[in-house]
Amino acid sequence: MAAGSPVTGHPIVVVGIGADGWDGLGGGARREIAAAQVLFGSARQLELVPVQACAAERVAWPSPLVPALPGLLERFAGRRMCVLASGDPMFYGIGVTLARLVGAEALRVLPQPSSASLACARLGWGLAGTPVVSAVGRPLETVLPELADGRRILLLSSDERTPGRLAELLARNGFGESLLTVLEQLGGPGERIYDGIAAKWSHPAGDALNIVGIEAVSDADAPHLSRVPGLPDTVYGGDGQLTKSEVRTLTVAALAPTPGELLWDVGGGSGTIAIEWCRTDSSCRAMTFEQRESRREQITANATRLGVPGIGVRGEAPAAFADLPAPDAVFIGGGLTQDGMFDACWERLRPGGRLVANAVTAESEALLTILSVKHGGTLRRFQIYRAEPLGDFTSWRPQLPVTQWSVVKPLTPR
Repeated sequence: MAAGSPVTGHPIVVVGIGADGWDGLGGGARREIAAAQVLFGSARQLELVPVQACAAERVAWPSPLVPALPGLLERFAGRRMCVLASGDPMFYGIGVTLARLVGAEALRVLPQPSSASLACARLGWGLAGTPVVSAVGRPLETVLPELADGRRILLLSSDERTPGRLAELLARNGFGESLLTVLEQLGGPGERIYDGIAAKWSHPAGDALNIVGIEAVSDADAPHLSRVPGLPDTVYGGDGQLTKSEVRTLTVAALAPTPGELLWDVGGGSGTIAIEWCRTDSSCRAMTFEQRESRREQITANATRLGVPGIGVRGEAPAAFADLPAPDAVFIGGGLTQDGMFDACWERLRPGGRLVANAVTAESEALLTILSVKHGGTLRRFQIYRAEPLGDFTSWRPQLPVTQWSVVKPLTPR
């Protein structure tokens, strides 16, 4: 939809409204609502605006909302539209969706304090240094990579059951002693705050409009799971088909993830490369390709357990490449010698993107040598040794040597 197309001469006004409702709005926001001919919002938000204050036609959001938005805006084109949003419309709110749909120039946004701002005000936390994770329309497990002993985190709840589910999740994942503070209906007459320890959580479900403050405390025996690549091999389930910790560290470093980028992990195995790519930043995305169904199921389980459940899992490459967006980086960890595999990956990789391939057999190593001559890049060979018991002594046990080729696809054909 072109910017501004849903309106004729008037911007769409997006007004943030808190739990204190009409009383908490300033004069400018009240005037915009009063001047509207169409007022959008959830049923709860629409009820916060007195009937005598606004004569506009009131339209409650349908579910699902996003697919219906273009049709709604077209339906009321030419009329003064006002959208009610919770708190700050640009903080995980409808304002972001509308800006993508119609363009920022077609909007006028009047924000209120966000739930995160109000929560930090009540808790005495610094907002700038407090990460915020949303469980609204997202798996709750996405909070797991943010956890670290002593860290403070805010979680936007999807409903009244979220605090209890969060307590269970933390207790299962080595953070059972964490203090959870639930803040309901912030800023409104029904504001309520209560807390408890995750592993001992006994509070019944409360109000659906809530945010949870987490003061993370790691269990003494919990594994230390950093965002930095190289997690212990033992945190992965599967049949043992995985890139080992040391080589995984070197591989993800060569892939060089940056926020928002998309990785294709070809020959996913246990999903280790895709998982640790995504753990580097919450906005990183990955698609992994694995021919065996049992391994695809294991990749999904590993990704969920390690806090990146959004990883896509597809079947055998390159047939499963169809209709997918071009990746920013490709890792080939399996199937390198399969006819056409490299060419299919190279063709789909965006110009300027990175490709990394690991080889442990003589045949695949020979192919990497040929490819490096043709396309350039860097060849490396790694030999990892691990200390293991030998009787009453310790010896160094060599792992399989790994040859790694990393290359950047030229912006223009060579």
